[in-house]
Amino acid sequence: MVRKGYHHGNLKQALVEATIKLIEEKGPSGFTLSEAAKLAGVSAAAPYRHFKGREDLIAEVARQGFEIFADLLEFARAKGNGSTLSAFESVGRAYLAFARKYPGHYIAMFESGVSINANPELAAVANRAMNVLIQSAEDLTKHLPSGKRPPASMVSQHVWALAHGVVELFARGEPGARSPFSPEDLLESGLGIYLRGLGILPEDK
Repeated sequence: MVRKGYHHGNLKQALVEATIKLIEEKGPSGFTLSEAAKLAGVSAAAPYRHFKGREDLIAEVARQGFEIFADLLEFARAKGNGSTLSAFESVGRAYLAFARKYPGHYIAMFESGVSINANPELAAVANRAMNVLIQSAEDLTKHLPSGKRPPASMVSQHVWALAHGVVELFARGEPGARSPFSPEDLLESGLGIYLRGLGILPEDK
């Protein structure tokens, strides 16, 4: 069990932690609210003190995940130490690290079908995470000629799609696609090809 019981005031987080475990084991649609309550060591009625239903509980897992995700991306960007390229690459690697370390949160955020924009708190923190990618892309592309400079939001979404694809295919430890290359190498080489195409990296780098 996640908890044998819960301390006063911690019911909500006990249910969140139980839900994370169930998502990792069964997927976001493979369990009921009653199962989450049982795993948390509370009655079947207890979750309704904080959540309208299972989807509401999954949305809270996603919200907490985006908080961690945004903090991790901001820290990774700061590690660039003034180098826009290093910061950009560090943010990409942080995406892989987050997916590996927090699989339950990751699934709730990106694979559960949760409606981000329907929840103001969830939307706000998701936008904070995305803004780190956008700012990193803006810093990296601002020296390109205006006629050859794609919108920073587009660049950030290209990088997001690349990192997300590497995670889904090669970094989740699930059966299916296999590669002789590590997820980190796949992401780094993919970013290199993309940045050379933009003219940010020279052809021989």
